[in-house]
Amino acid sequence: MAFKNNLYISSGIYTISDVSKILKLPYQKVHTWVNKYWDGILASDINELYSVNIASIKTINFHALIEFYILYLMGESGVRTRKVLDAHVELSQMFHTKYPFAKKNIIENIKTDGYRIYFNFHGSYLPLDGTKQFNLDFIDVFFKSLEFNEDFLVSKFWPRGKKSSIVLDPEHQLGQPVINKTNILPQSLYNLYKGGESVEFIASLYDIDEKSVRDAIDFCKSAA
Repeated sequence: MAFKNNLYISSGIYTISDVSKILKLPYQKVHTWVNKYWDGILASDINELYSVNIASIKTINFHALIEFYILYLMGESGVRTRKVLDAHVELSQMFHTKYPFAKKNIIENIKTDGYRIYFNFHGSYLPLDGTKQFNLDFIDVFFKSLEFNEDFLVSKFWPRGKKSSIVLDPEHQLGQPVINKTNILPQSLYNLYKGGESVEFIASLYDIDEKSVRDAIDFCKSAA
């Protein structure tokens, strides 16, 4: 189990509280998603849990967090949770992956009309509801806050969009929010700011630009 946990940690570790703060979602909603949906409905389909207990605390990895983000986006578009879960199961089976919503070729080809979810299958749109009928009535959903690696899996996530310096990257600080291309935690900068230090001084102290400091302050304020 230790070897499995080491592999898991290399993909980032996030508690329910972490996910709640990063995605700005109610704690109870995230708790429900982990236990009822990913460790319940979806886990039953693959016979494997999505969470891992580390020091008796339930955690998920980076790719599960990305899938939560997409569930949130779909919900904002008006799609019911059950529809998203059905699409997850169908795409997982089609592409033989545990994390279909973290794959570039899947994310880029997902569309929604606010009710059903469609997948671009060789130029035609297949509703992911088990009917296997083709339908072109859809609207685009863009996922501009993600970056992908050579395996076409999500490798980085900008929770406030790419205009912000704050990024989640499993290669830095176990995937916790950091200033892009550094190991600097936004909270470290925010603590100095709350202690009365100026943005200019903090930027000079950490050898980063002032915008990154302001981004860190805004991120921590919004997550509070």
